[in-house]
Amino acid sequence: MRRAPRPARPAPGRPTRVRWTIRLRLTLLYGALFLVTGVLLLTVVYLLVAGRPPWSGVEPPNPPAASVTPSGLGAATGVPAPTVDLEQQLQQQRSDYLEKLLTSSGIALALLTFLSVWLGWVVAGRALRPLRTMADTAKAISANDLHRRLSAPGPSDEIKDLADTFDALLDHLEGAFEAQRRFVANASHELRTPLTFERSLLEITLADPDASAAELRETCVRVLGSNARQEKLIEALLTLARSQRGLDRRVPADLAALAAEYLEQPRAGDGPPGVRIDSELAPAAVLGDPPLLERLIINLVDNAVRHNVPDGRVRVWTGLRGNRPALCVRNTGPKILPSQIELIFQPFQRLRTTRLGGHEGQGIGLSIVAAIAAAHDARLHAEPLPDGGLEIRVEFPPVAP
Repeated sequence: MRRAPRPARPAPGRPTRVRWTIRLRLTLLYGALFLVTGVLLLTVVYLLVAGRPPWSGVEPPNPPAASVTPSGLGAATGVPAPTVDLEQQLQQQRSDYLEKLLTSSGIALALLTFLSVWLGWVVAGRALRPLRTMADTAKAISANDLHRRLSAPGPSDEIKDLADTFDALLDHLEGAFEAQRRFVANASHELRTPLTFERSLLEITLADPDASAAELRETCVRVLGSNARQEKLIEALLTLARSQRGLDRRVPADLAALAAEYLEQPRAGDGPPGVRIDSELAPAAVLGDPPLLERLIINLVDNAVRHNVPDGRVRVWTGLRGNRPALCVRNTGPKILPSQIELIFQPFQRLRTTRLGGHEGQGIGLSIVAAIAAAHDARLHAEPLPDGGLEIRVEFPPVAP
C-alpha cells in the first residue's frame, strides 16, 4: 500500500510565506472596511466638535450687566460676552476635551477593529466551511470512485449552485469513463478475434509439412483478408477519435456535392443483392470539416445498404428543413424497436435484426456519425419506419449569409 506523499517542508533559514487564503482575505477586508468607516466617523465627530465656538453651551458666572466688548456687543444685545480670561479657559477646556475625545475614540476604535477582525474570521470560516468540505470530498474522488457526489445541503445559494454544478460534471465524467471502458474492452475484443484467427490459420498451415504451394497461397490470401478488415477497423477507430476531439477548422461545404461525389463512385456490393439507391440532392451549404462530412455521408449510406433486405431501397436526400441544412438517409430493412435506437449509436453494438446475409461492418459506423454530428453542433435524429428500416436525419446549424 503506497503512502500518501508528505507535504514539502520549507528549506531551513528560508522564511515561510503567508498563504493568502480566501478566509484571510475576507477577514482583512472586513477589518479594513470597519477601520476605514470608524476613522471617517471619528473624523466627522471631531470636526463637528472642533468647529463649535469655545463658549458654546457655557454660561459665564454673573457677568456685569453693562459689559461691552470691543466689537460693540454687550448688554444691549442681551448676550453677555465672555471676558478674555474666560475665553482662554474655555479654549483650553475644549482642547483638553478634544484630546480626550480623540484618545478615547482611538482606543475604542482599535478595540472594536480587533473585535471586528475576530468576528470576520469566525464568520468567514463558517461561510467557507462548505467549500472546505467540498474540497476534501473532491480530493477523495478518483477515477475509480466517480460515483461519489458532494450533495451539499443548505439553501439554494452560490455555494450550493457550485456543488450542484460539480455533481453534474461528475455525472458526465462518470458516463464518459464508463463509455471509455466499454469502448476499450469492445475494441480489444474486436481486434483480438481476427488476430487469434490469423494465428490459428498460420499454425495449422505450418504444422502440415506436406502443405502445397496452393494451400500456402490460400492461407496467405485469407490472412491478408483478415488483415484488411483489421486495417479498416483501426482506420474507423482513428476517425472516431478525431471526430470526438472536435473541429480544427470550419470551411464552407455543400452536402449535396459531397453526397453526389460519393454516390457516383462504383460500389463493391457489400449489402444484400438488388439494393437500389435513389437520391434527391438540393443545395445544403454548411460550415465544417469536408473530410469528416464526407465520412458521415459514407457511413450513413453504407449502413443503409448493408443493413437492408434483398431488392431493398435506399433514399438519400439533402436540402433545407426550415433554415437548417440537412441530410436524410432512409432505407428499407428489418423492423427496429424504438428502444433500440440509442443502441445503434453505441460503439460495437450490433442489433440481431441487422445481420442479414452475413454483411457486417465494424460496429462503429453510426458511432462515428454521432461523433461527427456532435462536432458540427448538428442535430441527429433516428426514427424506425413502420414497415421496417430506418430514417436517420442530420440537421446542421444555419449558415449566416
